Amino acid sequence: MADKPKPLLIKRYASRRLYNTETSDYVTLEDIAGFIRDGREVQIVDLKSGDDLTRQYLLQIIAEHESRGESVLPVDVLTDLVRSYMSGDVSVVPQFLQASFDMLRDGQARVMENMTTMNPMAKMPGLEVMQAQQQAFMKAMTGGWPKGRGMSSGPERESESGEDLDAIRKQLAELQEKLSKMK
Repeated sequence: MADKPKPLLIKRYASRRLYNTETSDYVTLEDIAGFIRDGREVQIVDLKSGDDLTRQYLLQIIAEHESRGESVLPVDVLTDLVRSYMSGDVSVVPQFLQASFDMLRDGQARVMENMTTMNPMAKMPGLEVMQAQQQAFMKAMTGGWPKGRGMSSGPERESESGEDLDAIRKQLAELQEKLSKMK
């Protein structure tokens, strides 16, 4: 397995200016957001104390984008995040978010990989695997919750998802047939 590349080291000076150690120049929060969009990992440290400030700056980038009207996080999600910080109970929210983003990233990578190596009009690659992963994840996350809270489970839920999957397959086959007739 390949080692992850070292993160781009950004040092924060006492003047609060951010210094890119790779290019030896000063950068802004927008520059750091650009590095992240480009797939770079960053680490921001205080030059004097050596404290890791990465989390603080990433939250600041998100807050600035949200304040400009580039809303990604619904108010309900933000409210739940605040509740998870404020409750004295152990929260599953951080693990849930991490697992969700890992699953999303993995699923997107598989779909993109399959779309470039296979005919894009063929059966949606990785769909069944992604659905199985999502179902297993939700089952693991809601396993201890009492019945009646949130999603239904059991045979009726499985048959609903099976019927939905069959309907999607049928629609996809119809679309493929129409596309092949258009050629």
